[in-house]
Amino acid sequence: MEEDILIQISNRIKDRRREKNITVQELAIRANVSKGLISQIENSRTIPSLMVLIEIIKALEIDLNEFFKDIRSKSNELPILVKRKNDYEHFEKEHATGFHYQRIFTKSINPSTIDIVILELEPDASRPLVETDAFEYKYILAGEIEYQINEKKITLKQGDSMLFDGRIPHTPKNLGTTPASMLVIYFFEEKGK
Repeated sequence: MEEDILIQISNRIKDRRREKNITVQELAIRANVSKGLISQIENSRTIPSLMVLIEIIKALEIDLNEFFKDIRSKSNELPILVKRKNDYEHFEKEHATGFHYQRIFTKSINPSTIDIVILELEPDASRPLVETDAFEYKYILAGEIEYQINEKKITLKQGDSMLFDGRIPHTPKNLGTTPASMLVIYFFEEKGK
């Protein structure tokens, strides 16, 4: 299945940056934006404005037509979407150790985008508090996880679930001695809707 346009753009920025052997910091300086914003865009945590996106593409020294070539959304798609476990896309996010993500589906449903992933946390997994431009739904598949949302800590066990505004700083911690896993669904709202 083709990825959603947002994910395609995020991946293309990351891939082109790596192909050109440019660090996140170097790209941020060239595009006159923060390193954190580049990281959030590459990891599909925020949607860049058109002007920021154009500056990033220019900073990567890529023709706009070339950058957007083959980026498209499927139309006339069947309403039933099946993806086999072996086809899940594995990805990582910056500043996170022991976090193993597997993207299951990403789908635009006007006027928003839904991104569905499985997150596996190693016992010693760590990352700073992050913010996501989406509402987040978590369903614990295995293990015991403590979620820190701002100063509040919530413990979730297998079968528990939670929905919250990802714009509030948050991070999970595996409380066990074996990997813990959860289904994560991000609900991105389209800007200006």
